[in-house]
Amino acid sequence: MIPVDAAIRRVERADLLAVVRIERACFADPWPYDAFERLLDEPAFLVAERDDGVVGYVVADATPNHGRDIGHVKDLAVHPEARGEGLGRGLLRSALARLRGVGVAVVRLEVRESNAVARSLYADEGFEPVRRVSNYYRDGEDAVVLVVDLAEWATGA
Repeated sequence: MIPVDAAIRRVERADLLAVVRIERACFADPWPYDAFERLLDEPAFLVAERDDGVVGYVVADATPNHGRDIGHVKDLAVHPEARGEGLGRGLLRSALARLRGVGVAVVRLEVRESNAVARSLYADEGFEPVRRVSNYYRDGEDAVVLVVDLAEWATGA
């Protein structure tokens, strides 16, 4: 359900300023430029692009774990003016597929307890809550840690 006027591709260094602009538009406590720069080579740092430029991104990495590598979705955002069109879902699905392609078995992420829109998206994609982390965010809000098994996700279970 990716809008026909958007393409999802690997990030390039030239995209980082646009990524940071979206980060700042979406989050009260945004990541700095250098945080994104350090993650450029991760297998699932992807952007959604239209003719007018980058409109969203996802950052996910993989950690070796005795044959059951663990993926981590670190950040996902869509510019406020491009929300509600399926871009977030398209980015998430693309990242999960890439992680599965590099041998990741399970993916985790943290989401604000109050972020009902994101939690609904993740639940739709098979993520399940495993625990709550008190005071995870700088403003004191708790995070919910979610996980999905990629073999189950790929079969739509």
